[in-house]
Amino acid sequence: MSKPDELLVDIAALVESGQSNQMSLTVVAGGAVITGRLAPEPVWRQRVSEVLTDSDRLGQFSAVFTTTARRDGPPTHLHFHLARILQGTVGIPETGGMYRVSIADVSAWTVGDVSYSDH
Repeated sequence: MSKPDELLVDIAALVESGQSNQMSLTVVAGGAVITGRLAPEPVWRQRVSEVLTDSDRLGQFSAVFTTTARRDGPPTHLHFHLARILQGTVGIPETGGMYRVSIADVSAWTVGDVSYSDH
């Protein structure tokens, strides 16, 4: 989107305010369909940091995610947790991942977590 959807920005702002981490959302960004729950950025950063800390190869990157996010103006990104990229009948990863998506890159969205089926 050349100009981010104001309604999507409002949803992101409500999540970022810490009032909710239960909002399920599905977006199309760069041709990929991503579905999952939104989290406030500090919660998302902490979880990514924990995952990296537990990695033998990637632990050194953990500190990058523990820095405080800059807060100037409305949110510019969506922070998904328990999210999947939908590809055909498969959700990648099956257990859900952590994705950061620029709101400006979202070309379509809907409220709710889209399910996938292998049937």
